[in-house]
Amino acid sequence: MADQDDVRRIALSLPQTVEAEDRFAFSVVHNGKQKGILWVWQERVEPKKPRVPRPDVVAIRVANGAEKEALLASSPEKYFTEPHYNGFPAVLVRLAAVDPEELAELITDAWLCQAPRALVRTFDPTEHRHRRTS
Repeated sequence: MADQDDVRRIALSLPQTVEAEDRFAFSVVHNGKQKGILWVWQERVEPKKPRVPRPDVVAIRVANGAEKEALLASSPEKYFTEPHYNGFPAVLVRLAAVDPEELAELITDAWLCQAPRALVRTFDPTEHRHRRTS
C-alpha cells in the first residue's frame, strides 16, 4: 500500500524532478520547461462544479495509448481512467492498491517518457532502484 509520502520520495529521487508549488504534482525539467510525470487526480464530484483533489489517487503519465490500455486491462482494481483522460497517455492509480515498488516502476517509467533524451541516456535504473530501496 503506497501513499503520497511514497509518491513524493520516489518522484523527487529522480534527476531534475521538481514538485509544483501550488498542488501535488511532479515534473521533470526538459529544455527549461516542466514536463508533467504525475499529479493528484481532480475528481468531478458534481457536474458543473470545480473538480476536487483526491489524495488517494494519482494520474501517472505512460508512454502511449497501448501501454495505457495494457495497464487498465491488467489490474482494474489498481488502474482506471475517466472521460477527461480519453486520448491522453496517463492512467489513474489507486495508491492503496499498489505497493511502493510497483509505484516506483510506474513513476520511473513516467519520468523516462518525459525526461530529456541526454538525461535518460545517463540514467541507470538499476542504480536508482538500489538507492530507492536502501
